[in-house]
Amino acid sequence: MSVQERKQRERADRERLIVATARELAEQQGWDAVTTRRLAERIEYSQPVLYSHFRGKREIIGAVALQGAAELAVALRAATAAADGRRARVAALARGYLAFAERNPAVYDALFQLDGGLAYAQEDTPEPLKDAFAALLETLGEVAGDGVHPGLFTEAFWAALHGLATLTRAGRLPPGDTEQRVELLVDRLAKL
Repeated sequence: MSVQERKQRERADRERLIVATARELAEQQGWDAVTTRRLAERIEYSQPVLYSHFRGKREIIGAVALQGAAELAVALRAATAAADGRRARVAALARGYLAFAERNPAVYDALFQLDGGLAYAQEDTPEPLKDAFAALLETLGEVAGDGVHPGLFTEAFWAALHGLATLTRAGRLPPGDTEQRVELLVDRLAKL
């Protein structure tokens, strides 16, 4: 291995460490606790080393969001893979999405609540974000209905899921009724 290859590998390892540490700190204490000073202390590098990878917290949030989008896509595909039939796939997708949001609140915030400097629903949207949407579209596009654009239906269903995840987490909806909400979405919105 050349010196340059070793340096590139070390740089990539440091970047992964910064992102993992930021994510861990955010999951434990919230995003307000994630500062470059705290990150530098935790990973035992100087703040200038952090700034050589990320210009600031916004870019770190963006990196966590991209990682989270890739994980969300995997989780959604795994949830729907075992389901048999369109109705079961849509219900499994909804449950998988809500479970991901519940298990990963800081990642979910990085993806959908905080400014990570990422472009959404645009030509230059990063691939992990496009793939997370594609994971939704794969299941929801097949139940959009006649004359309904699959992408628009997916956006509306996703918006409903996002609302449920956000309102439940904020204590605005009782958590015990989640399954009934999923069934309503499947029966009434997806009309299955």
